[in-house]
Amino acid sequence: MYLCRLNCIIRYLLGMNNIRNFCIIAHIDHGKSTIADRLLEYTQTVNGKVAENQVLDDMDLERERGITIKSHAIQMEWHGYILNLIDTPGHVDFAYEVSRSIAACEGALLIVDASQGVQAQTISNLYMALEHDLEIIPVINKCDMDSAMPDMVEDEIVELLGCKREEIIRASGKTGMGVEEILNAIVERIPAPEGDPDAPLQCLVFDSVFNSFRGIIAYFKVVNGTMRQGDLVRFFNTGKEYDADEIGILKLDMQPRKEISAGNVGYIISGIKTSTEVKVGDTITHVARPCDKAIEGFEEVKPMVFAGVYPIEAEDYENLRASLEKLQLNDASLTFTPESSVALGFGFRCGFLGLLHMEIVQERLDREFDMDVITTVPNVSYQVYDRHHNMIEVHNPAGMPDIAIIDHIEEPYIRASIITATTYIGPIMTLCLGKRGELVKQEYISGNRVEILFDLPLGEIVIDFYDKLKSISKGYASFDYHPNGFRQSDLVKLDILLNGEQVDALSTLTHRSNAVDFGRRMCEKLKELLPRQQFDIAIQAAIGQKIIARETVKQVRKDVTAKCYGGDVSRKRKLLEKQKRGKKRMKQIGNVEVPQKAFLAVLKLD
Repeated sequence: MYLCRLNCIIRYLLGMNNIRNFCIIAHIDHGKSTIADRLLEYTQTVNGKVAENQVLDDMDLERERGITIKSHAIQMEWHGYILNLIDTPGHVDFAYEVSRSIAACEGALLIVDASQGVQAQTISNLYMALEHDLEIIPVINKCDMDSAMPDMVEDEIVELLGCKREEIIRASGKTGMGVEEILNAIVERIPAPEGDPDAPLQCLVFDSVFNSFRGIIAYFKVVNGTMRQGDLVRFFNTGKEYDADEIGILKLDMQPRKEISAGNVGYIISGIKTSTEVKVGDTITHVARPCDKAIEGFEEVKPMVFAGVYPIEAEDYENLRASLEKLQLNDASLTFTPESSVALGFGFRCGFLGLLHMEIVQERLDREFDMDVITTVPNVSYQVYDRHHNMIEVHNPAGMPDIAIIDHIEEPYIRASIITATTYIGPIMTLCLGKRGELVKQEYISGNRVEILFDLPLGEIVIDFYDKLKSISKGYASFDYHPNGFRQSDLVKLDILLNGEQVDALSTLTHRSNAVDFGRRMCEKLKELLPRQQFDIAIQAAIGQKIIARETVKQVRKDVTAKCYGGDVSRKRKLLEKQKRGKKRMKQIGNVEVPQKAFLAVLKLD
């Protein structure tokens, strides 16, 4: 019996030595998906019939924008070795998903564009990989381009990693140059996973997808133990228990297996219908023989940016709810709660990971569910403390408590990393300081490239910061950020009134020093956008009871005295008095229609 068990362990360890788990770290548009395509072709994981550009990016939106929105996993075979590629999104909004994918790997390909060099997002994810002790294989991509500067980029990588020049692989995802060298380096340099097949089961969930027929499918890496089909398993952080109806490995499609042992990557289908029951970063263990503790690093995904989403037609409210629920099954980081607005009716307050995430959700609502929606000005979550030191979290300026009971307000800050050419340091500094930023440090990376670290209020960057940064640096600056706690700030709620009626959807929280200027510009912009009525429209910006700015949209007048010719002047006066009474009555019952452009006006005030 012991001999049999020893043979099993030896066979397992030999098998485990043949497994390599790796991910790809790269900035947006550095060729991550193209390199992944070439790896799949060279290992014959995809053949000519299935092969197409961006194989792992299966959403139309991903292909069009050239970005990875959802992470993917796929298994390849190369000279007897099993290579598990855990593909990751490259954008800053999906940093948590990236961190869990990195935790499931032992190595990473660091891909840098030969014409652009090291960028901010690359450094951010690289540090994350180094914290998890991953073996880094540096690759310079797009070496076939005329604008390529491989020698200069090599200098940057050597300075960043402290590696030897001969360890850096020059490649081209387009022509296939260097792909075999990359595959051999994965096998030789990345260590095999560690783990005990006989220990209690410990699996790290690094992703989940929704299938309309089979429910939620969770992707996991087995850290310790062995999972078999039919096992009763528990998700550690949610406490939910399920039967493993089907388990298997991830090729281009799912391939069922009877068991998956430590070190390998696979999927589990157990008929879960609610996305909130499967959380990225959770640990799966057996109910009968559970592990002592969960795998470290699990976090609840917290939305950073909030916006109201309202249907254009009031009767579409239930359709919008159904669409958001379906979207949440594929994207667990989207949160929404019902809310109502005087100006816009019934809708939802949605939480997003960032501005790109918000844009993607809007686009998917339109494409996949044919929903026309109005999105209000994005804002962030604030912590409001009353005079008894009780804290209320406010996601919407309309939900602010009465100013009389507020002691102080704290707003979220971020640590921003900007990498740019030295030519643009001045304008970038001016932009960041204008957004109430504080300079942390400035560090030269190589040659004429510099990294600037700033502490910035998140509320200042959610609107137009990234666009401005790109325009003043002529597209050469790269930007990355991570949350950096809350700080007390002198914030005030700015209300917009139309004829004395508050338009809650246009309310914003802003710093007191910006309030007067911001209110004045809002009023001027709304004066341009609001259609004229048959009565004057007073547009006012107010902080509490104090009006700080005003504009008036003049009424459309009809010359009622035109038909009155000859006779006494009292006839004209009588007609004008009649018109005056009509205007007064119309102003009382008249309704000012606010066009959608007005809600987006705040985004384009500059």
